Amino acid sequence: MAVLNRVLRSRRPGSFFSLRSFRSSSFLNSETDLKASASVIPKPLPLHRDVKDRNVRWVFLGCPGVGKGTYASRLCHLLGVPHIATGDLVRDELAASGPFALQLAEVVNQGKLVSDEIIINLLSKRLEASAAKGETGFILDGFPRTIRQAEILEGVTDIDLVVNLKLREEALLAKCLGRRICSDCGGNYNVASIDIKAEDGNPGMYMAPLLPPPQCASKLITRSDDTEEVVKERLRIYNDMSQPVEEFYRSRGKLLEFDLPGGIPESWPKLLRALNLEDPEDKWSAAA
Repeated sequence: MAVLNRVLRSRRPGSFFSLRSFRSSSFLNSETDLKASASVIPKPLPLHRDVKDRNVRWVFLGCPGVGKGTYASRLCHLLGVPHIATGDLVRDELAASGPFALQLAEVVNQGKLVSDEIIINLLSKRLEASAAKGETGFILDGFPRTIRQAEILEGVTDIDLVVNLKLREEALLAKCLGRRICSDCGGNYNVASIDIKAEDGNPGMYMAPLLPPPQCASKLITRSDDTEEVVKERLRIYNDMSQPVEEFYRSRGKLLEFDLPGGIPESWPKLLRALNLEDPEDKWSAAA
């Protein structure tokens, strides 16, 4: 904890910092830190935030398939900040044959998880590149996923809001099983038409399918890991890992929980209201 505090005190507000030389012995004890954290009242978002505000430092969390990338990228377009997804960082490093490419290729080929050290190095490099270009904000997509990653991230930059997207499990499962990829162009689509009736006090929910154009319709393939058994296990693992991370940010007054009420037409306007934002073009309210 002392090490991270020294890092934070040494940085100018809003600056980025690389933790390439840090080791696990420097990180605070997660359980002790969480127990010591007092209850914090969530910090209110500014009323009517200016969509030209390019200084947001947000994180988007949520189960696989919930739509983190979709909503994060649309907010980035609206706010004019970069969308940083760890999956993209890994793919870019592999494509560019960067310094971590060999290690990443071995990890990916073996189906293992990329280490925290590599992810943080890639993220630090990306943030440094953003700072060099004069970019002062960003939205992180799907990171951090563990307490350790959240602790390290605190020493890299100041996060001011964490949006945790939630979707009912039955809808999430149907959405994941409906995912399709065009084998020709690589486009992502979803053939699931989700229509959950209201019952037992729970509201109904409708999510329209995202169908491909005619030229892709006969070329759709399913991801090999998009089976009901695999998806349920993936969701179980995520839920087990995410709860401590959610509490980490909740205890710091930075967590905004948002239950998706349906597809993009229903969810996008409500998400904007929750963030005190307006979309002057209002072009994202149509189903994508």
